[in-house]
Amino acid sequence: VQLQASGGGLVQAGGSLRLSCAASGRTFSSYDMGWFRQAPGKEREFLSRIRWTGSATDYADSVKGRFTISRDNANNMVYLQMNSLKPEDTAVYYCAAARTWSLWARDYDYWGQGTQVTVSS
Repeated sequence: VQLQASGGGLVQAGGSLRLSCAASGRTFSSYDMGWFRQAPGKEREFLSRIRWTGSATDYADSVKGRFTISRDNANNMVYLQMNSLKPEDTAVYYCAAARTWSLWARDYDYWGQGTQVTVSS
């Protein structure tokens, strides 16, 4: 599975962005998908995950109620809708694919290249 994240950019606090993750490979629909982010000098942080069926989702407390994950298996896409963005959301955002239902980065097998999100105050 190859992943490519896009949709990042510069936005003012309170604004919204939608990140997209395009996947290649016939087995995409069998992978659980996650979104992570990494700010300079910080460890990679789990944000959200979605089951391969789309039947379950999970969010970190830091983004719960503001971010929404979704997927379109027919088109090999995963999305992260981000609302009410804050300056502390500034980071490089990554999508990732895993065979296991996990919130740990080490359990994810494939990673996209990352997309920069910058939120100005």
